[in-house]
Amino acid sequence: MKCPFCHHIDTQVSDTRVSEEGDTIRRRRRCAKCDKRFTTYERVELIMPSVIKKNGNRTEFSSAKLQASLMLALRKRPVPAKAIDEAVQHIEEKVLSSGQREIESGFIGELVMTELKRLDKIAYIRFSSVYRRFEDVAEFQAVIAEFVNASERKK
Repeated sequence: MKCPFCHHIDTQVSDTRVSEEGDTIRRRRRCAKCDKRFTTYERVELIMPSVIKKNGNRTEFSSAKLQASLMLALRKRPVPAKAIDEAVQHIEEKVLSSGQREIESGFIGELVMTELKRLDKIAYIRFSSVYRRFEDVAEFQAVIAEFVNASERKK
């Protein structure tokens, strides 16, 4: 590691500590030439795949857009913010674990629908009506019937 003061290449680690969250390593270093001390941090750098939109354009994966979509579907619904954050985290983990450099927006949409189905059925219907572009009431009825049938099977 290069010294930020004199730019000498030879520095020594004098102390290493893991953060309380366990996601960062803090290292205290000392320059062998100027004897000044400085701190470096080591973190995992995760590179999210690019998203291929339906029109073929490519864009960066955005956690903020993902959370905004969930918040819009869950607007005025009794779902805690923590549950929404966890849903975003689940989706990000599944996107990362796909191991792909590019991922279709449809895959993300299906992951969002899975999380909404788990969180709130009304939000799921709201999102799916836009995502799947419902054309008439029959499509709404089909989704509602899916929930009715599932609840009857549980009894």
